[in-house]
Amino acid sequence: MTRAAESVDREADRLTELDSAIGDADHGSNLRRGFAAVRDTLERDRTDTPGAALMLAGRQLVSTVGGASGPLYGTLLRRTGKTLGDARSVTVGQLADALRAGVDAVAQLGGAAEGDKTMLDALYPALGALAAAAEKPTGEAFTAARTAAEEGALATVPLRARKGRASYLGERSEGHQDPGATSSALLVAALAETAEATAEAGAEAADE
Repeated sequence: MTRAAESVDREADRLTELDSAIGDADHGSNLRRGFAAVRDTLERDRTDTPGAALMLAGRQLVSTVGGASGPLYGTLLRRTGKTLGDARSVTVGQLADALRAGVDAVAQLGGAAEGDKTMLDALYPALGALAAAAEKPTGEAFTAARTAAEEGALATVPLRARKGRASYLGERSEGHQDPGATSSALLVAALAETAEATAEAGAEAADE
């Protein structure tokens, strides 16, 4: 979550620029505020498990982020955290299963599907890649998820939006990268960077 907050803060202006073309021009600023609040909350209120941390982060996003982003990202994190339960550590496969529960909950909440030019166009490809690589080294699995998410976000450019504010634009939504898919790809990238750093730290500790 700390890496996610840093990434969102760094890319907030780009997210807002993307949103200005097909949305309300507030996606970046809303997420910057929300993830800054998440980071502060997790630093203040320590949690014992990954699931508890995600549920706390999700609640904070719902209460802090305006528009549709708060409920959608909040649902993603809360449902993922709830699915992880009280486990103190999880495997890549278990995390992939929990994330799928979270993404499916987002799809249900928004009434959207992959191909509708939404955050799902980055999240579902990332999930597929992560699940397919679950038995591979951790860094490799999350790198595959990151690549799939980034490619999914780019693939929204030619699509016509069928959900959300952008859907009101009809064919004018074509030719623009979806800001929600872009921010979702940023979060998957932050997850991949964290997994890679953790794996490297573990390898160094084993060598000592």
